[in-house]
Amino acid sequence: MTVEELAHLFPSLEPELITEMVTVADVRTLAKEEVLLHTGQNIRSALVVLDGLVKIYREDDQGNEFFMYYLDAGKACAISLVCALGKETSGLMAKAVTEATIISIPVQYVNEWMGKYKSWAQFAVSSYRERFEELLQTIDHIAFRNMDERLVFYLKRHQQKFNTNFISTSFTEIAQDLNSSREVISRLMKKLAEKGIVKLHDSKVEFLDLEKVLS
Repeated sequence: MTVEELAHLFPSLEPELITEMVTVADVRTLAKEEVLLHTGQNIRSALVVLDGLVKIYREDDQGNEFFMYYLDAGKACAISLVCALGKETSGLMAKAVTEATIISIPVQYVNEWMGKYKSWAQFAVSSYRERFEELLQTIDHIAFRNMDERLVFYLKRHQQKFNTNFISTSFTEIAQDLNSSREVISRLMKKLAEKGIVKLHDSKVEFLDLEKVLS
């Protein structure tokens, strides 16, 4: 990790802050499916994604996972910022969807930079706001939408984050992400295919028109 690389990824941060980040942050490379953050884990550093894609989950007491939102390059894990400052444990789990690189910033610097660098405080507040808005979207779809609408919302997020019109994620994994069952997801995918919203292939699903109104 170099000053130039960080400056390119975070153009709004002061040069002095970028230099400090290079000096104090630890760089970690994650394999696909590697867990970055466990539920209940003590957090002593803030986590920022440099490249790749990370999924944030909420787990219940039985270990069932519910997908909350994605973190991609240049995004901070807001829960790690909050928990690091409060010396609290994580209430969420983070897992790499692809190979990913993250930096870990020790809590003492997270706190110090809040008062030292205006851009860092703005970055932290922006991270909180973006994650909160994504959580509101997720809650909205859980509380007020049917499962078929939630599935389409899930597919749209995949399309946006991966910039693709295909998804090869198994129906079982999609069901886990949506706290549903494979049978329900399979039935709904067939329904979406009948409506011309998706096309089912042997090992993947093609997006045809995710903006089509469900009825």
